[in-house]
Parts: sequence; structure tokens; C-alpha cells
Amino acid sequence: MEQKVNKIGLVSLGCAKALVDSERIITRLRSEGYEIAPDYIRADLVIVNTCGFLDSARAESMDAIGEAINENGRVIVTGCLGLAEPMIREKYPDVLAVTGPHRYEEVIGAVHKALPPLADPKQILMPPGGLKLTPRHYAYLKISEGCNHSCSFCIIPQIRGKLVSRPVGEVLREAEKLANAGVKELLIISQDTSAYGVDLKYKVDEWRGREVKTRLTEFADALGDLGIWIRMHYVYPYPHVDELLPLMSEGRILPYLDVPFQHASPRLLKAMKRPGDKEKMLERLHKWRTEVPDLAVRSTFIVGFPGETDEDFEMLLDWLQEAKLTRVGCFTYEDVAGAPANALGDQLPEKIKKERYERFMEVQQEVSAQVLSSRIGKTVDVIVDSADEQGAIARSSWDAPEVDGNVFIDDGGELSPGDMVRVKLTDANDYDMWGKLAK
Repeated sequence: MEQKVNKIGLVSLGCAKALVDSERIITRLRSEGYEIAPDYIRADLVIVNTCGFLDSARAESMDAIGEAINENGRVIVTGCLGLAEPMIREKYPDVLAVTGPHRYEEVIGAVHKALPPLADPKQILMPPGGLKLTPRHYAYLKISEGCNHSCSFCIIPQIRGKLVSRPVGEVLREAEKLANAGVKELLIISQDTSAYGVDLKYKVDEWRGREVKTRLTEFADALGDLGIWIRMHYVYPYPHVDELLPLMSEGRILPYLDVPFQHASPRLLKAMKRPGDKEKMLERLHKWRTEVPDLAVRSTFIVGFPGETDEDFEMLLDWLQEAKLTRVGCFTYEDVAGAPANALGDQLPEKIKKERYERFMEVQQEVSAQVLSSRIGKTVDVIVDSADEQGAIARSSWDAPEVDGNVFIDDGGELSPGDMVRVKLTDANDYDMWGKLAK
């Protein structure tokens, strides 16, 4: 007689940091004998990992909870929106449990209560790096929780608390397990990667028989020993970020920085409670590119922030044309429940926000097209994400998965996901490039 197996469904919403939370939850559950169900029908219960940052994300999370209730009926809610438990229970009183972000033990406890484990954990075989929700060849590595900033448009410190860094030895051992399991690219994430270790006073930890500081530069240098791609995300431009450039020149980490600038107007940056000097940042970008000519810098910006004038917006567009950033994302401002910016005067009409977003993207598309066209004729390393008879879709050091562009290889039909090959770039548009396998 076939033994019954408890099956868990999972809906994971929000950012890469939330995705890592979901991976930890399913890794723990799988180690206890639960299986992950591919759909609502085959699940004995469903976990919905929510996002609660923007009002639009909160609405999406509430809709996902409702769908899970309707399709399955047995639902556990976790994640950032879990802090708004009264709102969730008012609309969905039948949810089994509600927990906040990174409350792994509470989620597991709720699952145990609703659906006790059946299998003997000793009989369960797990991959060395745990279960991942990304393709096998890349993975996100979260190095800290929370944030010490008090940006007026953000409630992350309220949701996830102040900065709590993971000990560097623990993180490096996880990274090593992932590399040994076949991961070829690690994407380093946190709320503020540059601040890594400041709460631990850069405590020294042990890895591979050597001492390593819990600090960004020393951590990145140690990751370079793994011989895989290391990509840095959410890097605030503190002075010590310059220390990463030699590691890029030496090939120990990718020549890639994800720096959240948010705006260029000093007046608006002050209202956002963000640091920033547009002239000094332009000088810094020039210095970085002088030291690492192949450096890619991506960023995100907010348009339509309360009080943003035509002059502020034109200043942003001018700065964007001078900065020539490699990749850029843009969001129109929207209120976040509990954020100080909600109380600011001069809220802009949605029509103006939309117009500014469209103008911003037009300018950046022109910049991106210029930047990418400068690479035509170069031969670069790429990592393959998918392939079929029509060719392969890959990424270079300039391209993070999901948020950046791709490199399309017309003669790459015989390649496989995770392959790393050399490609001569032959064409480009605003976001993507095309190439052929290098001889």
C-alpha cells in the first residue's frame, strides 16, 4: 500500500529577498517529508508568502490569498503583509494562520499544527544547498535582514526591523554548498548590502581555516575563491564600495553594481531622506569606469514624488543623460501605508506621474541603446538560461536575471541551461543584445 505524503502548495510574491524566505520554508518542510505540490488541487494546504510594501503589492497579495482560499481552502499567510493580520482576517477569516516576514519557525509550526509530518526525516535526502525556486545554475544569497535607513517613502525597517547581518562564516559555508551543488552564479542580496556587518562591528569569523571579517569587501574577496559569478545587488554608494573595484578587475566578482540612486534633485533626495550629491556621484561613476572599464551600473528611480517640480524632473533627466547608467528601472511614486512621505504636501496627479514615467523611460532607452551599441564587436562570457532549436537565451556580466536584458545566441541551439560560453556580440537594441558563438 502506497504511503500517504502531505503536499504543500506555495505562492511566493514580492522581491528576491522574499523568494529566499520561501526557499528556506520549503527546504525545511521537504526535509521533514512534505512534498511541494505543483497546483492548488494537489495541495493539502497552501502557504502564501506576501509582499506588503506598496499599496499595489498589498492588493496583489490580498488577491492571491483570496485565490488560494477559493481554490484550496486551507491557507497559511506569511511575509510582509502578515503584519497586517487584522486586515487579512477581516476579509479572510478562514485562514489557518498569519505570520510576519522571516518568521520561519512560526510558519513551520503552523504547518505542523494543520498538517502534522508523516515521514521519518532521517529517510529524506536533500540537495546540499537546499531547495531553490530559481533555475539550478543561479541562486540568491541573502546576507542580512532589515535596514537602518529611514527613507520617507519606505517602511522596510517597520516590517523587517533594523539591520541584522548573518555571520560571514555561515554565509560563506552556504555559498560553498551552493557552488558544490552546481550553482554557477550567486546574486548577493539584502536591504543594504554595503552595510553588511556594521551591526556585528565587523566581527571576524572562520571559513576554510582562515579568518574573514563580516564586512562587504572581505566577504566579496572570500566569495571570489569559489570560482563562480558573484553579482552584487542593493549596494549603497558608501566610500568603502570603492574597495570592490580591484576585486572586479581581478575577476573575483562581476563588474556589476546595483546602486539605488532614486533621484538626482538634492531637494527631493532630502525629502526622501536619502543621501546624494549629483555632481559628486557623476565624478564617482567616472572614477569607477576608469578603474573598471567594463563596469555595469544599474539603478532604480522614483518619479512623481510629492513636491517634485518640473525643474526637479528636468534635473533628473539631465543627470540620467550624463550618468549613462547601463540598466535602469523606474517607478511612479505611490503611498505606502505607514510611510512618512504620505503626509507630505504637493501630491502629484496620476496623469503627471504617468507622463514623467514615460518621458524618463524614453530618455533612458536612448541612453541604453547608446551604451549597448558600444559593445557590438566585443567577445564576452555569457551564462545560458534556456535553449531550443531556435537558439539560446543567455546573460553577460551586465545582465542580472529578471531585471536586466538578455544576450540572444542564434547558433546556440545545442547549448544547455547553465553552460558558460564565449559570444561575439553582433547587434543591440534598447535592452538586449545578439551574438554568435565565438570561434
